[in-house]
Amino acid sequence: MNLEQARYNMIEQQIRPWDVLDPAVLSLLSVVKREQFVPLACQALTFVDTEVPLREISGGDERMLSPKVEARLLQELAIHKHESVLEIGTGSGHMASLLGHKAQQVHTLETNAALVEFARGNLQRSHAVNVTVHHMNGAQGFVEEAPFDAIVLSGSVADVPAAVLAQLKVGGRLVAVVGQMPIMRAVLIRRTSEVDFHTEVLFDTVAPRLTGFGEPSQFKF
Repeated sequence: MNLEQARYNMIEQQIRPWDVLDPAVLSLLSVVKREQFVPLACQALTFVDTEVPLREISGGDERMLSPKVEARLLQELAIHKHESVLEIGTGSGHMASLLGHKAQQVHTLETNAALVEFARGNLQRSHAVNVTVHHMNGAQGFVEEAPFDAIVLSGSVADVPAAVLAQLKVGGRLVAVVGQMPIMRAVLIRRTSEVDFHTEVLFDTVAPRLTGFGEPSQFKF
């Protein structure tokens, strides 16, 4: 495989047509080598428009977000170099590495111990010195380092927990994929005051569920 040609094709044929037009984001996708974060058994899927399975590492159904969804969420967060970022759902560490290039400090949370070690190794090899991987459930956020300028949920949830929203600074942004199969939507939530939040629907998509967030009750009262 010609890696650089495949990377170029991914950016130009998948990501740019999905309204990812920020030159800094597009350039970053060339700098951060996606293949270094993909399990060996799935290398052929590195630049394909799909969610790469992490089963080889995790033993479960965890998957990387597709390249275009990951890039679009990164663009919508509009991170600045002085900002602190929380990621929930580290997976292979690829999104954390992208975030690390744009932010001052990134904390990323992962429940699967094998993925924690996999991501740490990947991030170390990519010299992401401002990214810290924590082995913990992200459903309650990360109070120890809150508040954050930006939060990204690298997977889907039925609803964004209030405890996570509470850890946004005023003026902070959160992106997540919210909903139930077959209808999910990527949303951008801005904290506009101590008590107010504004939600913008970005696009329809589907994404693997984050572990540990639970599901809403199906009972109706």
